[in-house]
Amino acid sequence: MYPIKFSPIAKDRLWGGNKLQTVLEKPFSGDTIGESWELSGVDGDVSVVENGALAGQSLTELMETFKERLLGQSVFDRFGMEFPILIKFIDAKQDLSIQLHPHDDLAKERHNSFGKTEMWYIMDSDPGAELIVGFNRDVTKEEYQEYLDQDRLLELLNYEEVKEGDTFFINTGKIHAIGAGVMLAEIQQTSDITYRVFDFNRRDKEGNLRELHTEMALDAMDYQKKDDFKVQYQQFENQANELVHCPYFKTDYHRLTESVEWNFESADSFRIYMCVGGEATLEAPEGSVHIKKGETALIPAELKSLKVKTESSSLLEVTI
Repeated sequence: MYPIKFSPIAKDRLWGGNKLQTVLEKPFSGDTIGESWELSGVDGDVSVVENGALAGQSLTELMETFKERLLGQSVFDRFGMEFPILIKFIDAKQDLSIQLHPHDDLAKERHNSFGKTEMWYIMDSDPGAELIVGFNRDVTKEEYQEYLDQDRLLELLNYEEVKEGDTFFINTGKIHAIGAGVMLAEIQQTSDITYRVFDFNRRDKEGNLRELHTEMALDAMDYQKKDDFKVQYQQFENQANELVHCPYFKTDYHRLTESVEWNFESADSFRIYMCVGGEATLEAPEGSVHIKKGETALIPAELKSLKVKTESSSLLEVTI
């Protein structure tokens, strides 16, 4: 095995734009591409290897062939043949719908799926661009329903102006939305379960209102105001800076100004590197891969050393 890149999967979205092509140089066409799925085990959207001797094989085929060599023994024991992380870049030309995601137990019961805990790293934002994260005060289920019925939900929501480098942790049940003019990296549990509760009364390309999940959201929502979403982190150069460490993934930030060499002898998990600035070559004894801003690479668990050759790069490192 060797450092692996996968072909990005374009997702056309009502709210999407073209920054994934113009800024991140994705090989997509269309003016409403909202998401680039970089690494996915979701049924129907499984990533395919782009580089090296394994090119053309799917992530599923890699897991079937290499199992713990790819995933790590502890990850394989925990998740088996379900790849536990979904990696995306997102470009919001318009506001996304206001939504939330269920926790593991509810998602398993209703959808036979993982829940969807996620995090965002802001890569680019227009002046004044915002996110919606949580409520601006505690509300009751009845009060929430009343405001929703009166088309006044926006009055209850918390708005956060954002800039490059800002990081947010979105736990399950938290109402949220990405605002217009934001491009970000998203790391999440492997799940495509979203409960949409308000969509600004927009219509799709066929003129239809999009489906809402009002009833399902009621028992999945956290109605308390909690200031637990903005991540404060260090940005020391040439070392790991903890971003988010949760039961579902661990993400560290690396700001590199010189080449480094890392040893993973004590680790028992694959590693994912999302390049959110600059460029770098990830070099292992078995092969190497070059990534630039907007690209992602998977380092199989059996690779126990890695040289990162760079003059300037910012990387998000994701493990289990």
